[in-house]
Amino acid sequence: MTSFDADSCSACRIEEEEPPSSEEPPGTTFQLVASWPGTRRRRLLPIGAAKRERDLCLTPSRQAHRRSSQQSRAFRRLYFPGVSEAQWNSWQWQLQNRFRSLAQVERVLILTSDEREAFRRHGAMLPVSITPYYMSLISPVDPNQPLRRSVIPTTCEFQRGCGEADDPLGEDHDSPVPGLVHRYPDRVLLLATDFCSSYCRYCTRSRVVGHGVLSPTGQRLERAIDYIRRRRSIRDVLISGGDPLALSDERLEWLLARLRQIPHVELLRIGTKMPAVLPQRITPELCRMLRKYHPLWMSLHFTHPDECTPEAAQACARLADAGIPLGSQTVLLRGINDDVETMRQLVHKLVVMRVRPYYLYQCDPISGSAH
Repeated sequence: MTSFDADSCSACRIEEEEPPSSEEPPGTTFQLVASWPGTRRRRLLPIGAAKRERDLCLTPSRQAHRRSSQQSRAFRRLYFPGVSEAQWNSWQWQLQNRFRSLAQVERVLILTSDEREAFRRHGAMLPVSITPYYMSLISPVDPNQPLRRSVIPTTCEFQRGCGEADDPLGEDHDSPVPGLVHRYPDRVLLLATDFCSSYCRYCTRSRVVGHGVLSPTGQRLERAIDYIRRRRSIRDVLISGGDPLALSDERLEWLLARLRQIPHVELLRIGTKMPAVLPQRITPELCRMLRKYHPLWMSLHFTHPDECTPEAAQACARLADAGIPLGSQTVLLRGINDDVETMRQLVHKLVVMRVRPYYLYQCDPISGSAH
């Protein structure tokens, strides 16, 4: 794994905005000129820009310093030549400039005919969303690259196999109020949002994420909190989604504080893939806020050693330094990590990044997952 120096800097404050529940890219559009590596071809790259000029003009003095890997810097200079490293390392900028459409993705990746057809047909299915950071890790030419397979759709998603279901775990059956799953007596699953910065094609909740079904409204969350408050047997709350770290610091702290006010809730857990797909989200401000709500545990979703970058390692170090125990929940995926050497590398890199390799899951049989 590439080594790096983690800079410890004074915190800064960045104005935050909730991710749009409509999944529409916010702000205006600008064009960036990029040339294909190894060719003379130059192409215009339209990317969704930031909503306000101040968000695009963050200076290093306004945000904590973060070291980008050589791979990320090369990608930024090629496809975002007008964007500074400070802007690139702003998690809000990353969200505002996600790759979401066929036209945007094709400016970077040479898609196969099958991938292109899947984009055209996906319609109401799980949306496509890839942060610029994560796109920098994806091969532009190899459709079988593990990270590419995990976020780029294929037409196999439209084929339903035997035993597959939209809700294979039967979560809807055990949902007494919207966004809350109560299957075991002493613990609940609280779906704080249906928004993710990047959508995995194997998502077990692909039936709901990315469509605004579980927007993080105060009214919906209050109903879930009230349900927990009224049942003294509940001692453990797992906050998931979507990705709860897609919420602003203020919204997330509101939720954590309300849950901590319930005397019989002993343990809070957060499930997130942010350190792998958007490590810029793990800011010093976020970590200072989280450490106020111990005992707090965090489950991280890493699936391949290529996700264990210097940026991801720094994000995990910040969380671990905040006293948060980190465990990895890895899904076993064909063609991505289903061989001993890949899994060995992943486990070893996670340990170095201070993440305990905790669970290896068999992929849930969601509709269109047989491939």
